[in-house]
Amino acid sequence: MITSIYPVLMSTDVVATTAFFRDAFALETVFESDWYVSLRSGAFELAVLDATHETIPAAYRTAATGLLVNIEVDDVDAEYDRLTRRGDATVAQDLRSETFGQRHVILVAPGGVLVDVIQPIPAQA
Repeated sequence: MITSIYPVLMSTDVVATTAFFRDAFALETVFESDWYVSLRSGAFELAVLDATHETIPAAYRTAATGLLVNIEVDDVDAEYDRLTRRGDATVAQDLRSETFGQRHVILVAPGGVLVDVIQPIPAQA
């Protein structure tokens, strides 16, 4: 039986990646070492791992690429204002509404991982 599933972002800068997610989205640190940090918000978890750590097979010791982390929020406009006003977030795709039922902004986390901050909205016909 599965007891948990959560993403682990392999990063070349654990400190910066952790700080981005912890500060931007008020995630709580539940475990921290110099090579691995586990973050949580309620039932949701995200971890950051040093991509060069010995526990990773040598052929795969690279930072995460081609990854999009979705974070759903109640008010994406407020989050957009807060995150861009602080200057902590690089915007890859500006705030917009999609016909398939979401309003979102895509940010760039340290290391190039994309973060899609989403508010579900009614889909258009």
